[in-house]
Amino acid sequence: MAWQQLHLQCPKSAVELAEALFYESNAVSILLEDAGDEPLFEPMPGEEPLWSDVVITAIFDTNSDDSLSGTDFESLASTIAAEVGASRFWLTHLDDKDWTREWMTYYQPIKCAGNLWIVPEWLDAPDPSATNLILDPGLAFGTGYHATTRLCLDWLSEQDLTDKLVIDYGCGSGILGVAALLLGAKQVLAVDIDPQAVLATRQNAALNGVADKLIAFLPQEFEEYRRTHPELADVITANILAKPLIYFAPTFETLLKSGGRIVLAGLIQSQTQDVIAAYEPFFELDAAYHYDNADDHHWHRLSGIKK
Repeated sequence: MAWQQLHLQCPKSAVELAEALFYESNAVSILLEDAGDEPLFEPMPGEEPLWSDVVITAIFDTNSDDSLSGTDFESLASTIAAEVGASRFWLTHLDDKDWTREWMTYYQPIKCAGNLWIVPEWLDAPDPSATNLILDPGLAFGTGYHATTRLCLDWLSEQDLTDKLVIDYGCGSGILGVAALLLGAKQVLAVDIDPQAVLATRQNAALNGVADKLIAFLPQEFEEYRRTHPELADVITANILAKPLIYFAPTFETLLKSGGRIVLAGLIQSQTQDVIAAYEPFFELDAAYHYDNADDHHWHRLSGIKK
């Protein structure tokens, strides 16, 4: 069986009205996508950026919603498109699948530097003798496929983490913190603003047998923990994009011991100088590093040592 999808393209000023009209018509889900090629990067708290021109996809459950029986979806799409000033509209069908497992088919094990592998929980490790990080990303960012994550993983693989205390700020799925533990760190303190990320990090630590060495916090919880545990970190990882990186530069300086190392990722070339300017008062930074392949070259990584 199939689900009915209605698509329309409109300016961002019309998105709220279009969403309301689709939901009034019994849409079960709405997806917003960029109609052009306008990059949006991670917002600061409270910001809700949207592309100038948006494709809205409304999904209707024609399998079980009897109220939709006999609905003329083309007429419905045409009416809503006219009301919001859409430049175009079209209809498609979405085949019914086991969506709880469909996304898993797109993931395969990934080999990183230093014989570190990222292995999805539902697959076998290609090299059982390697350092294998077993991962279920859940609803959090960090599968190992994104260039920013890979840049940090490769950097971690090159460090001597033996008996080091690591802070992973913006931990997502926990992939960087768990990797640090598998590579020899003694403890990881993982922080994220998203409760789903904190949950995913704890679950992935348990999957890899390192739950006793990793503590995951929301920011307020981390601040409370620091009041009674003031030990400075040997390493900080922060894969959280340029604006938050700049904002947290003074904070990271207070969390890291003298001579400690930091790795920063989530920034593009045009943002590197602003991030460097924020960190240079506290850190001796390396040159920005990026992959040379066409897909990943725009993502950069910075690393350095606290002065």
